[in-house]
Amino acid sequence: MKLYIPLLASTSLMLLSACGQSEPEVVGGPADPMKDQLAKAAPVKLPPSVKNSRTYRCKDNSLLFVDFLSDDTTANLRLEKTGAPTKLVAAEAGKSYVAAGGFEVDGNGTTINATVPGKSAQSCKA
Repeated sequence: MKLYIPLLASTSLMLLSACGQSEPEVVGGPADPMKDQLAKAAPVKLPPSVKNSRTYRCKDNSLLFVDFLSDDTTANLRLEKTGAPTKLVAAEAGKSYVAAGGFEVDGNGTTINATVPGKSAQSCKA
């Protein structure tokens, strides 16, 4: 018991001795070298998000996976569920989505008309 009292006293004194020391405060920090450039920069436009994602079964019994994006002029078409998407773009909202290579999707509801390379146009239902 006698050994613990000096140990506790010395620990307490060490903790109290650290209270008087204070570290300098950094106020304002370093100046931002790009402050003026960032103030003049145009606002950032975020990419559109997925508005609707549908799986369609076509007349030839094939599946198409289409993600319609929130800008209403872009869609991503996949021929396989985990396949790479093909970006389709419409000239304006309500028009057909097209991409180079012969891809075309007309419509964005539960029924679409789709054309993919190597196949003729066909109706597909969600």
